[in-house]
Amino acid sequence: MKKTIVCLMISALMATPAGAQSWTADNGNGTFTNPLFYDEFSDPDILRVGDDYYLAGTTMHTVPGLVILHSKDLVNWENISYCFDRFDFGDDAFSLKNHKEIYGQGIWAPCIRYANGQFYVFSNVNGKGLQCYTAKDIRGPWKHHNMKGDIYDLGVLFDDDGKVYAIHGYGKVRCTELKPDMSGPVEGSERVIIPEGNGVGEGHHMYKIDGMYYLISTDYKPNGRTLCSRSKSIWGPYETRVITADETYGYHAVSLTQLPRGEKYRIGQDGTKFKLGPVDQSATACSNAHQGGIVQAADGSWWALFMQDFHSIGRTVCLMPMTWKDGWPMVGLEGNLGRAPRTWFKPATQSGETSVVGAPYDRNENFDGKALGRVWQWNHNPDDRKWQLKNGRLRLQSMPAEQLMWARNTLTQRVIGPQSVTTVELFVGGMKDGDVCGLGNINVPCSWIGVVKTGEQLTLRCYEQLTNDTIDRPVSLPHGKIWLRCHGYYDDDRSQYAYSEDGQHFQTIGRKMPLSYQLISFQGSRHALFAFNKDRKNGGYAEFDNFTVEEPCADRSENIPFGKTFRIINKATGRPAICLPHGILYDTRAADKSKNTQFRLVDKGHGQVLVQCLDGRYIKTYGEGLPGDVRFTLDATEAEVFLWQDYLNHDFMLLSVRTHQYIGKSPTTGSPYSMDYKGADPARKNGAVLHWEVME
Repeated sequence: MKKTIVCLMISALMATPAGAQSWTADNGNGTFTNPLFYDEFSDPDILRVGDDYYLAGTTMHTVPGLVILHSKDLVNWENISYCFDRFDFGDDAFSLKNHKEIYGQGIWAPCIRYANGQFYVFSNVNGKGLQCYTAKDIRGPWKHHNMKGDIYDLGVLFDDDGKVYAIHGYGKVRCTELKPDMSGPVEGSERVIIPEGNGVGEGHHMYKIDGMYYLISTDYKPNGRTLCSRSKSIWGPYETRVITADETYGYHAVSLTQLPRGEKYRIGQDGTKFKLGPVDQSATACSNAHQGGIVQAADGSWWALFMQDFHSIGRTVCLMPMTWKDGWPMVGLEGNLGRAPRTWFKPATQSGETSVVGAPYDRNENFDGKALGRVWQWNHNPDDRKWQLKNGRLRLQSMPAEQLMWARNTLTQRVIGPQSVTTVELFVGGMKDGDVCGLGNINVPCSWIGVVKTGEQLTLRCYEQLTNDTIDRPVSLPHGKIWLRCHGYYDDDRSQYAYSEDGQHFQTIGRKMPLSYQLISFQGSRHALFAFNKDRKNGGYAEFDNFTVEEPCADRSENIPFGKTFRIINKATGRPAICLPHGILYDTRAADKSKNTQFRLVDKGHGQVLVQCLDGRYIKTYGEGLPGDVRFTLDATEAEVFLWQDYLNHDFMLLSVRTHQYIGKSPTTGSPYSMDYKGADPARKNGAVLHWEVME
């Protein structure tokens, strides 16, 4: 876990305001670093109205549902609304009743639009069809229109002639006209606009730009990529191109949960023999940046906001600059189209105002208010008679359930990466026989740490569903409370529980558990506050207070080694770079710490740097940047200007501001360094990802 330990000391990038408490993409120097949020936000759709940006995202089975964020600069966001407070369908599955559930099947893949003086959010609910929510004010109140019909994963276009179209389907893409009052589809209007065989995917986002129709979609066969189809008519014919592929920012896919055949419940049960699938760290798979919307910023620039799988955190959002090329909106920059930098310059705001740097959510909660913070969501519809905010605490009354995933009134929030430490105080005085309460991870498989009451005996229990492993420790708790903690190492897909009886001294319990992503709940790891009764009866209650989330990696102000002398180690070979007297950049043996293996940076502002060898020579790129073209100059005005790309834990890349390509060295050919790399591979072993090591 050396990688994780390093993250405790530093973590992400540049001039992020020192002492930052929570991950924010804003580096405080006019640049940003992806991901926008280091927590889950899947299926993003983006909208600009005047100077304001709105981002809508999937919430699946959790409520409040259909989250909406607001921004002034596309980088700093605030959670301002949900489209609904509870699912208004009476089926037991929406409320975890009678062993029915909607894990991963609630409401997903929204489309947000503004027309006719109001906001529209379209989405699908499995088994219920197309849903639409409308509001004059983005903060609500929202009106629900159940439009029904077999339309999902859709894009919606309000055309110039007043007609409204929904584009949907995988491979065979269909267009259906919608009634303007949102009462349903126009009968008989559905037509195929792109036939199967054109390599087009799903997750559609339709735009009309300068009279041309542009359809953004994503495909996952045989691996992930994002496409654009364009036509002069909504009905086609369309021509299609790939606009981005293979952009993983150096993140590989995580293990997928495998459920054995014949399992009674698709979420498993205690004792289910789960397996975690194999991982090919070199494969792009479907974890690359894909599916999302595009938007023109107030300064005229174009941007894509696509989701990407970030290990066990789930799917989060990356902000990617776009370049129009021959009438196509390509992700990336001239000279490197189809790929996008992890760090780039923020778009200018139209008014020139400075945005407040901050994260979308306040994850800490003392439960002193009259309402829960916006970050919280219930796992399925709660029974509002069975919970309350009382005397500065959250009280959950236990209801029958055999395990965590069936426990009603479980309160959740997304985990935050790349690493975080979550702590909560649990009061057990109201527990009754058979009650189980504590802090868990809502995932498949799940895990938890908590207190079990059997008769008058209290037992601390740590449970891991993957291995069906239970660790019990007797506790007395004379003051009626215990502190529970989760250490999350999410880039490494591990977590571990701990507890304390005095709030000062914590003891770990259980192993560092492997974490997965899975296509059952279609969500990453989630913290859960829960109370249920294992004896399948209504029990007592548990109370929670002072929920805190510490992010050791949030303060990224020391991530560029300004003022330091360091070696540059190639991640693919483990060998340091050396400035050869012959005049080229090459590599040398691992133990070489000679003067020509030592570098320092010259700060050019806005995250831009010159790289200088300790002997005074600056890196300069000649010609086309082919192997051997990375050489040196003594003239600082001729040196290559790089935009530092931070990959956490001292990993980095150097992006030429001039060519928009990266410096790197092949791990196999023996050639010297070049400046013709398009980006990182998922394993960070193609020769473009580097590591800085401070000289003692």
